[in-house]
Amino acid sequence: MSSTVIGVLALQGDVREHLAALEGAGAAARPVRRPAELAGVDGLVIPGGESTTMSKLAAAFGLLEPLRARVREGMPAYGSCAGMIMLADKILDPRSGQETIGGIDMIVRRNAFGRQNESFEAALEMDGVPGGPVEGVFIRAPWVESTGAAVRTLAAYDGHPVAVRQGNLLATAFHPELTGDHRVHAAFAELVRAAA
Repeated sequence: MSSTVIGVLALQGDVREHLAALEGAGAAARPVRRPAELAGVDGLVIPGGESTTMSKLAAAFGLLEPLRARVREGMPAYGSCAGMIMLADKILDPRSGQETIGGIDMIVRRNAFGRQNESFEAALEMDGVPGGPVEGVFIRAPWVESTGAAVRTLAAYDGHPVAVRQGNLLATAFHPELTGDHRVHAAFAELVRAAA
């Protein structure tokens, strides 16, 4: 067991599920709600939820600028669904006042796969995650419209990137934390350990 600690941004969304998935992957995990808590982690998971609400709460809790600073400094971060939107440099169709942390040179489209009742699951081959396909749970999921040269696509669905990596930043349009399969979280924990 390593001494690295991975935080889960605990403002809104499926925080408990990510904490459980990280622990299932053998990582020490804790919720992060304040700048002081952010300063005490080696990596951060930004969960699924509602990206506009998350953006507003991050600003209200004084976390937006510290998050941007840590990402710029190279802190590993993993965003699932709304977390992918939060790590995007640009949103194609932002809500009024919506801001991102940024860090991944990509443009994302919110709710690209449809509304809540159009949620679905799909088996995805994901580069960097050994052991066969991962089960992708897509709930009002975004997709990546375009990426810069430094972004590597790790998985695609229906012609659109749904898992990407740029340096220490990882993002998926789907929710691996809802499947009981901890391989994506294990891959992220490995990235955090390597960066530390």
